[in-house]
Amino acid sequence: MSDSQAQSLSKPQSHNKWLILIAAYKVVQALLFVAIGVGALRLLHKDIGDVLGQLADRLRFNPESKFVNFILDKASLLNDPILRRIGAVAFCYAGVSMVEGVGLFFEKVWAEYLTLAITASFLPWEIFEIIRRVTYTRVGLLVANVLIFIYLLILVTERHRDPKAELPAS
Repeated sequence: MSDSQAQSLSKPQSHNKWLILIAAYKVVQALLFVAIGVGALRLLHKDIGDVLGQLADRLRFNPESKFVNFILDKASLLNDPILRRIGAVAFCYAGVSMVEGVGLFFEKVWAEYLTLAITASFLPWEIFEIIRRVTYTRVGLLVANVLIFIYLLILVTERHRDPKAELPAS
């Protein structure tokens, strides 16, 4: 065994903590979309208005409130084909998010590019949604995604400038 092999075996490789954090975010996002997909499929062949009405009763919402009536009216628009599509899209996006998360955890360059492209593609939509209606959740998601985008862009451009340079593990 050469000295370089012995050194690489004795010293554990440090991971980039920011990539690990982004990977964890992507895995949590994937789990959220799996839950959405499962929820959509569990509502198949059910009267969604009745299910939501029962939920509103259990949560002790006022049945005469505008919010409850609005939700119950919109629930009537959902049918089995739409629920199947919602489930399929949620599972597909969960799969993509999981691939991103696992790839980033193992610090794969393709995962950085994939995450960069997907994050960039959603930024205009997130900005539009904030312009339409500002909420803390929307602003928080936009800030998180902008920070992820900027960090990955810096990481990719530094690697592109000097491909043999070791990137810091900070």
